[in-house]
Amino acid sequence: MDTDNFRKEYIELVASVREYMEEQLQLGFIEAELREPEQQSPYADFDLPALATDAGNCTKCPLHETRNSVVFGVGNTNADLMFIGEAPGADEDRQGEPFVGRAGQLLTQIIESGMKLKRADVYIANVLKCRPPGNRNPEADEVATCSPYLMRQIELIQPKVIVALGSFAARMLLDTKIGITKLRGEFHECKVAGLHVLPHKKPPVIMPTYHPAYLLRNPNAKREVWEDIKKVLTFLAQG
Repeated sequence: MDTDNFRKEYIELVASVREYMEEQLQLGFIEAELREPEQQSPYADFDLPALATDAGNCTKCPLHETRNSVVFGVGNTNADLMFIGEAPGADEDRQGEPFVGRAGQLLTQIIESGMKLKRADVYIANVLKCRPPGNRNPEADEVATCSPYLMRQIELIQPKVIVALGSFAARMLLDTKIGITKLRGEFHECKVAGLHVLPHKKPPVIMPTYHPAYLLRNPNAKREVWEDIKKVLTFLAQG
C-alpha cells in the first residue's frame, strides 16, 4: 500500500469522524453519552432523620475524638431560607445545636428582630458537624469529609436562598477561593457539585455575608450585613 495515500485517507477519515461528532453534539444526539457522570451524594437515599443518625455516629475524621456533640442542624425542614455557618463552637458542642452562643444570639436577633421571622421558620446548619479543637479553622480534608452531610441537607430541605455566614461556608458553596469581603452583597449561583434539585424547584441562590462572630469583633459591619439581609427578604418576597 502506498504510504502517502494511506496517510491521506487516514487524515480524511479522522476529519470526517470529528465533523460528524461535532454535528451530533450540536444537535444534542450524543450529549448524554459524552457527558461526565454526575457526582452524587453518598447519602442520596437518606432522609433527614437517617442522615442525622448517621452523622451522630460519624467517625470519618479525627474531630469525633474531641467532640461532645454532633451539631447536625435545626429548624424548619421545609424552609425557604437556610443559614449555613462554619463549624460549631464551644456552646454548640455542649448543647448539640448550631448558633446558640454569643454569635448565635446575634443571628437570632437578625432573624427575629430584623427579618421579623421566627428562628424556627428557617433552617440553620454548619459546614462541619463537629467542633474543631480550640475553634481553629476547618481543615480542607475535614470539609471534604463532612460536606456531603450538608449537601444532602440542602437537597432535602430545598431552600430558595442560602445565607452563607463567613468565608468557609461561602467558599464551599461557591467552589471559590475569593474572600467574603468581595463575595458578600450579591447573589451567586450555588456551585455544590452534584446537588440534585426537585424538578419543580430551582437551585438555591447563595447570599454570602459576614459571620455573626465577625460582627461581634467588628460592630460597624452590621450595617453591611443588614443590607445583604434586606436583599434576601426582597428575593423571598418575590416568590
